[in-house]
Amino acid sequence: MTAQMIFAIPSKGRLKEQVEAWLSECGFKLEMTGGSRGYSAELSGLPGVSVRLLSAGDIAAGLDAGELHLGVTGEDLLRERGDDMDSRVMLLRALGFGRADLVVTAPKSWLDVDTMADIDAVGHAHLARTGRRLRVATKYVTQTRAFFARHGVADYRIVESSGATEGAPAAGAAELVVDITTTGATLAANGLKILADGVILKSQAQLTASLIADWSPVQLASLQRLLAVVEAKGRARTLATLVWPAEQDGVAQTAVAGFVARGGSRRANGALLATADLFDAAAALAQAGVEPVTVSRPDYVFESRSLVLDQLAARLAGNI
Repeated sequence: MTAQMIFAIPSKGRLKEQVEAWLSECGFKLEMTGGSRGYSAELSGLPGVSVRLLSAGDIAAGLDAGELHLGVTGEDLLRERGDDMDSRVMLLRALGFGRADLVVTAPKSWLDVDTMADIDAVGHAHLARTGRRLRVATKYVTQTRAFFARHGVADYRIVESSGATEGAPAAGAAELVVDITTTGATLAANGLKILADGVILKSQAQLTASLIADWSPVQLASLQRLLAVVEAKGRARTLATLVWPAEQDGVAQTAVAGFVARGGSRRANGALLATADLFDAAAALAQAGVEPVTVSRPDYVFESRSLVLDQLAARLAGNI
């Protein structure tokens, strides 16, 4: 019996709710197989896939180790696995939720410190005055070190945090904080400000494939089916169909030819166009005397090929 493709999603919290809503919107219902408190599930409409419910951190680790084929987790957690992350996993699709920024922050009381260059100068002065390097509290050690190196900041040391990182300066445990934030409100409440050039990563949930997992043709076919639906749903959000009377088709097609050329497509007595062009196209049809014109939004727009899947298959070549 061919092994199923292992697809991991978050097991709890807001991210789990968002992933379930996204899957449901695409037409896949999550059905628990281990009871309501279980950690395994199936997706109706997607045979050959075993769903595992894990923490977001465990999903990142499982993809990185090749223990999972596919998963949804934060890009910040994936990139924390190492600078060579892209050699082990491939980001297939940004999902538009789970957004958060990984940022460098300093105390608001440091009035003259607004940039990483300022941090470099303060670090030199602090070392010369005290004989100690600036302390940076963070859970994101890999990305902090890489970011500071890119900005030429060397006079600091990492204080690894396992608790409420934003409270480290007030507790006297660190001078700077590198942490994840969605609104910045918690950082501000703890007397911290985000540096003007201190955004390390604008993270969000990513549908991600492992490049070192053992993929079979059958498992890749399961991913192809999933991606076809996900991409068709995403594509549909950006398109709309305009329909007009059959007897006016010739005039109407001429009126919208420019919009079709920008990536739309002709339909019988209509056209599938980008929603951004919808009102301009309607105005062009009205000017040509075409009426009535109706608009509908497709649920899915399927295409025969997936560029993302082609890219993944090319990277997996020789391993299947």
